[in-house]
Amino acid sequence: MTSPLPRDPIAQAREQWISHGWTAEADSMAAITAVMRTASIYLQRADAILKPHGLTFARFEVLALLGFSKRGSLPMSRASQLLQVHATSLTNSVDRLEATGLVRRIAHPTDGRTRLLELTAAGQQVLSAARDDLNEKLFAQSNLSGTDATELFEILARLRKASGDFL
Repeated sequence: MTSPLPRDPIAQAREQWISHGWTAEADSMAAITAVMRTASIYLQRADAILKPHGLTFARFEVLALLGFSKRGSLPMSRASQLLQVHATSLTNSVDRLEATGLVRRIAHPTDGRTRLLELTAAGQQVLSAARDDLNEKLFAQSNLSGTDATELFEILARLRKASGDFL
């Protein structure tokens, strides 16, 4: 991670936007840029926390999704949909998780064309430890009060919905 800057570069960009005559768009530009920068910061932190577990955040999300599954397994297509990632990206993550024994692909009991993803016992152990670390070292250290976190989530949900992310 880079050293903190003496001044917020996004605030500086906002000032430049205004000085160049784009005042109406300046606040939205700054907010959207800040969201993207914040996402990058938190993704880097999550990946650093998960590295000792042999995971990236993308792979953790696969394990977490399977851990939440009522049946303990999900079709690849459903996992791709719920994680909002392209099937190719999911396949890459699953290949790596399978190679380390954290998930396995199994035959669907009634649909021979479908493969299910299943969390292994080792995967459950890694998931539990990784989730504890993320909760302690990232989510509990977010610098957001409960009210702020709820409000931010609601604002971002509105933006995601307006962008067609969900209905």
